[in-house]
Amino acid sequence: MNLHHSDLKGGVAIEDHGIIGDLRTVALVGYEGTIDWLCFPYFDSPSLFAALLDPDKGGYWRVSPVPNHVQKRQFYWPDTNVLVTRFYTPNGVGELIDLMPLGRGAKAEGREVLRRIRVVRGEMAFRMECFPAFNYARDEHETHIVEGGAAFLSKNLSMQLVTNVPLQRDKGGVVAHFTLRESQSAVFTLREGGKEGCHHHLHTHDSAEKLFRDTVDYWRHWLSKCKYTGRWREMVQRSALALKLMTFEPSGAIIAAPTCSLPESAGGTRNWDYRYCWLRDAAFTVYAFIRIGFNEEAAAFMRWVEKRCADHGDGPLPLMFRLDGSPVPPEEQLKHLRGYGGARPVRIGNAAAHQLQLDIYGELMDSVYLSNKYAAPISYDFWRHLRRLVDWVCDHWQMEDEGIWEIRGSRRHFVYSKLMCWVAVDRAIRLADKRSLPADRAKWLKTRDAIFEEIMDRGWCQEKGAFIQAYGNDALDAANLLMPLVFFLSPVDPRMLSTLDVIRKPPRNGGLTSDGLVFRYQADQKLDGIEGSEGTFNLCSFWLVEAMTRASTVRPDLLDEARLIFERMQGYANHLGLYAEQTGLSGEALGNFPQALTHLSLISAAYNLDRTLGRHD
Repeated sequence: MNLHHSDLKGGVAIEDHGIIGDLRTVALVGYEGTIDWLCFPYFDSPSLFAALLDPDKGGYWRVSPVPNHVQKRQFYWPDTNVLVTRFYTPNGVGELIDLMPLGRGAKAEGREVLRRIRVVRGEMAFRMECFPAFNYARDEHETHIVEGGAAFLSKNLSMQLVTNVPLQRDKGGVVAHFTLRESQSAVFTLREGGKEGCHHHLHTHDSAEKLFRDTVDYWRHWLSKCKYTGRWREMVQRSALALKLMTFEPSGAIIAAPTCSLPESAGGTRNWDYRYCWLRDAAFTVYAFIRIGFNEEAAAFMRWVEKRCADHGDGPLPLMFRLDGSPVPPEEQLKHLRGYGGARPVRIGNAAAHQLQLDIYGELMDSVYLSNKYAAPISYDFWRHLRRLVDWVCDHWQMEDEGIWEIRGSRRHFVYSKLMCWVAVDRAIRLADKRSLPADRAKWLKTRDAIFEEIMDRGWCQEKGAFIQAYGNDALDAANLLMPLVFFLSPVDPRMLSTLDVIRKPPRNGGLTSDGLVFRYQADQKLDGIEGSEGTFNLCSFWLVEAMTRASTVRPDLLDEARLIFERMQGYANHLGLYAEQTGLSGEALGNFPQALTHLSLISAAYNLDRTLGRHD
C-alpha cells in the first residue's frame, strides 16, 4: 500500500505492519510475513529481531510462499489482536496466523510467539527463515539444530525455535523448505530456552488450534467490556485493542510505542526511543479508557502512578520510567545499524528522561482527579504524596523548562507548561474540596489565579490573535488546543475561537494545518535544537477535532468541519487501523509505531464528536 518501498533498500514501510503481543512485548509483522521487530522478553528489552532498523544486520523471522511475489492481504481476526496474512497464488491460498498466546492455554504453555501456516486450497511451497540478532545485533550467538527444532544461544538470552518441520543451519540462523496441501499446516513457535527440552514444546495441529481459539476468546472477552456504541465503533475498538497491546500487565504501565528510532522525517535525525512509560500519558490514558468502559486498565495504571509518586523524594518528578519503575537507561547511538530507510542515528535509551517538563504535573493530577471521580477514590497516603508535588509546583511553576515536545535547545517559558501547572493546582483544589482533604488552600488558590493571569497576559499575542508557544516568541503551538479540553478557557471564549482560526490556517498563511492534518509546531532548529523537519502530528489533528467540536455550540460550521477532519484522518490509518506518531507529506507513516497517544486521542475525539453529533442528528 506504500509507494516508497524502493527507498527502504529491502525493508518494509512502517505502515505495512501489524502487531501481535502478550501484554509484555510486541512483535511487528510485515505484510509479506516477516517479523522484523521483536524485543524480548519485554517491551524495553534489547531486540531479538530488528530488520526494521537494518534489513541486513537486524535479524528477522519470515514465513512466506515460494515464490514470494504473490498477492497478499493482511487483516486481524475480527475483534482480536490475532493477525492473519493471506497469500493468493494460481496454485492455492495460504494463510499465516500470527499470535502470542493468551487465555487459558497460554498459562500452561508459557510465553511464545506462535506462527501457523496452512493451505486453505490447492498446494503451495513455503520457505521459513529465522535469523535472530541478539541485543540489537551486538551479541554473537551459537545456532544448534536439536530434536524438535533449533536453539539460539547468546550470553544473556537463549531462544528455541520449536517445530517438526526439518531445519537446516544457514550461517547464524536456520531455514526450512516445505510443501503443504489443502487442510495441512505447519507450526513454528519461538520461546525462551536452551538446547534441552525443545521437543517437549512441539505443537500438533490440534494444540495450535486450541491456542488460537483460546487467544481469540481472550481478546473477544476483553473487548466485550467496551461500552462505546457510537459512530466509527470499529476504529475506536481497534484503537482500544492496540492500546491494550501496549499495556505491561504485570505493573499496569503503558508504553508510548513499542519501537525505537523510527524517523519523524524520511532519512532524518529525529529518531527516539519510545519504549518507556511517560507520566504525560496518564490523563489521556485514564480518560480514554474510562470513557469507553475499561476501568480496570485505568485503575491499574493509577496504581503504577501511585507507586512512582510514593518512591519519589524531593525535587522534580521524573517524567518517564522503565516498565518496572526504574530510571530510563542513558541514551546511546547504535552506529552499526543503518537505520530505517537510512535514517540515522539509531538511538536507544532517552536523554529526555532528565529534562524538566512542568506539564507532567497537570496531566498527572488530571488523571488522579478523573480516576477518583469515575473509578475508585484515592487513598490518604496517595494524597499526601500528591500534596507534596502540588506544593512543589506552586513554588516552581515560574521556571523555564523543555516542555511537552521535549526540545533539545534552551529552556523557555512554554505556555502549555504553564497551562498544565494551572491544571495541576486546579485539580488538586477540586479534589481536596470534593473529598474534604487537608491542603494549603489559600496558597493553592493564590497560585492558580496567578498562573491564569500570567498566561492571559504573556501567553496571548494580540497581533497574531492567538495563544503562542512561549513567552516572547509568537510561534504557534498545537498543544494550546487543549485549553478548552482541560477547562482552562471556555471553548467559545473569543480568544480560543481566534486561536482555533489561526491554527486552522495552512502553514504558508501562518497556521499549522494542512488539509485537516496539524503540525505540532513549525520545526525550527533554532527553537527545538534538533536538525531536520517532521510530518503532521496525529495527536494534534485529533486535538483539533475535539476543540472544534466543543466550540461548535456557537459556531455550528465547525461541527461539520470537525467531522470531515476526523473522517479524513481515518484514511491515514494503515490497512489494519493503526497509526504511527506522524503522517508524512506523501501520506506515509512517520515516527514510532503504533503510537499510544494517537490512539488515545482518537478515542477521545470520537467520543466527544459522536456525542455532539448525536444531539444534532
